[in-house]
Amino acid sequence: MWNILGEGPLTNGVPQPAPRPEANLPLAEVFEDDGALAWQERALCAQTDPEAFFPEKGGSTREAKKVCISCEVRAECLEYALAHDERFGIWGGLSERERRKLKRRAM
Repeated sequence: MWNILGEGPLTNGVPQPAPRPEANLPLAEVFEDDGALAWQERALCAQTDPEAFFPEKGGSTREAKKVCISCEVRAECLEYALAHDERFGIWGGLSERERRKLKRRAM
């Protein structure tokens, strides 16, 4: 039986999705390039309490920012947060509010 829309055969009356090109790729290649996010493995926050980087509203960001100051991948982290519009947490040593200000100044 064929789909009347001309999009291929039907199976049990249910249209089947077209095969995705990534279906033939190894699983690691389906997700973001490992090299692009390799900086996360060197991030100091990965070795500390993640709750410090996502404080409650009005909570202190001091502990997280102290970790960020000495982190070798701080710039990559901030760049990632800005590019992916991260709206929560401390990224690259900046809070949500500080990242919004930085974005506004850049426009």
